[in-house]
Amino acid sequence: MKNTEAYSSPVYNVIPVPIEKVRANSYNPNHVAPPEMKLLYESIKDDGYTMPIVCYYLKDEDMYEIVDGYHRYTTMLNHKDIYERENGMLPVSVIDKPISDRIASTVRHNRARGTHDVDLMVNIVKELKDAGMSDAWIIKNIGMDADELLRLKQISGLAALFADEDFTKSWE
Repeated sequence: MKNTEAYSSPVYNVIPVPIEKVRANSYNPNHVAPPEMKLLYESIKDDGYTMPIVCYYLKDEDMYEIVDGYHRYTTMLNHKDIYERENGMLPVSVIDKPISDRIASTVRHNRARGTHDVDLMVNIVKELKDAGMSDAWIIKNIGMDADELLRLKQISGLAALFADEDFTKSWE
């Protein structure tokens, strides 16, 4: 059993960060339709930011890369009234994980509430496979089942994505 007293969830350390020091990641497959983006704007306008933007801090660049919260971030970028009211500051919760785990975190956050672009999901699977992640790791950490992973690999047409598969010679 974990010692719960020693662990503190990142949400308990939300910090204000200038939006100019925050940037999108290159792997988020989540898309929000215009009506939902309008609703998100109205929500932030009426309720303020009720959830922080989850980021990874890039020390070498002194930048925060988004893991979750891209659309809350773009709401401030696209709406001067929100930017001014918030003084250009975003509430940020920082996590410290390697890139593969950050990708997995992004997808888990998204799958709980959004839709995914299939081509971007194929790219994510390829990137995770290139990073040495097994199918079992992807299934567990991304929250997809084996059939979905197989379909994404098939869509990709890349034989390399099947590298850790065991094939029988029953066709001979």
